[in-house]
Amino acid sequence: MQRRDFLQRASALAALPLIGPAGSFATRLRGSAPLHVNGDRLNASLTAFNSVGRTPGGINRVAYSDADLAGRAFALDLFRQAGFTPRIDAAGNIFARLPGRDASLPPILIGSHIDSVTDGGNFDGPVGSFGALEVARSLREQNARLAHPVDVVVWQNEEGGTVGSHAAIGKLRAADLDKVARSGFTWRDGIARIGGSVDKLAEAALKSGDIACYLELHIEQGGLLEKAGLQIGVVEGIVGLRWSEVTITGFANHAGATPMDQRQDAVLAAAKFTVAITDAIRAEPGRQVATVGRMVVTPNTTNVIAGQVVLTVDLRELDTTKLERLQQRIEQIAREIGDSTKTTFQFRPLSSSLAALADPRMMAFVEASTKTLGFTHQRMPSGAGHDAQEIAQIAPMGMIFIPSVGGISHSPREFSHADDITRGADVLLNAVIGADAMR
Repeated sequence: MQRRDFLQRASALAALPLIGPAGSFATRLRGSAPLHVNGDRLNASLTAFNSVGRTPGGINRVAYSDADLAGRAFALDLFRQAGFTPRIDAAGNIFARLPGRDASLPPILIGSHIDSVTDGGNFDGPVGSFGALEVARSLREQNARLAHPVDVVVWQNEEGGTVGSHAAIGKLRAADLDKVARSGFTWRDGIARIGGSVDKLAEAALKSGDIACYLELHIEQGGLLEKAGLQIGVVEGIVGLRWSEVTITGFANHAGATPMDQRQDAVLAAAKFTVAITDAIRAEPGRQVATVGRMVVTPNTTNVIAGQVVLTVDLRELDTTKLERLQQRIEQIAREIGDSTKTTFQFRPLSSSLAALADPRMMAFVEASTKTLGFTHQRMPSGAGHDAQEIAQIAPMGMIFIPSVGGISHSPREFSHADDITRGADVLLNAVIGADAMR
């Protein structure tokens, strides 16, 4: 579906009355004040968690490491302190349930992850995980028993490829289990290490209809909200991506004895390629992005012309058709530069994901919650991948963004203000109440 068509359909659906047995969400909110979480308690948990995996370089809770295990132990203890009984599924994901009035209804699923990138921050993931737990805890404490059960989830190894949520939709292949995480453990060994069982992965798989919907609170990994002075982002979709490894082959030769017009310089080709794809991506309107993120030069010596460069290209865009077109354009640029520099380019796909559009009803619930609470907001795409992207394949999905100071993420400098975190959890709480009316 084209993004324009999606937005037109979203606007039309959002305007429809969303009636359930308890009446429309708007009617319910007019009849009572919105609920609030205990923001002090939520932020105190995040502050305490900041010491888990903390190193001089930042937070290092990479999946399956000792620090990740310590983080999971912290989370399990927090669930128990909140009065919930957590369970670990075969994939290693942590779940806990707040029962609803009608046990026959599928649960509303909320949560995020707690693993980190190397030298990362403490807010990417934990805000959504602990925020979801606080929502369930607040519902119970305020005697707001919903019709649907509410399940809180902490997904495992989000940063290494949304592994836990990928398993939850039954898409984790046997061959994937031999991949190695940043911690040095294979996914197979890592899942066993965190309490899962790869022999029973089928038991962790959810199918369409098993959950009513999925909502995830997350920091905005960009500076749009802060720049606009807004408090909440209503995510309209998560971009698809194409990761490629590109091997550029030239000819290694003496740096002093080889004339300039006789060189097959792989570094020169890599430099031209990097600039050319940047110019091509910026030349047309839209929020598409392309990044050359890693570059390995061989022989990487001062007095030798480089014979080979291996680099990566990360391409992202919300519109799948446009994403494919841009990928083809990048490969065309490579052929042109290869001809002009007497080098060859070889592409190897590393990873790809489909764009995931937020469900119009979920966006409507988030927006209604935001307006009722009196917070400023805007609709926006997510340029980063999330577990929500996987769950969108089996259930209606929505996401809530809060500002990240300076738009910084995946960095020790990553930070979100306590008031923004509390606002995000309040929006999640009332959006869950709204989603409960949906049938």
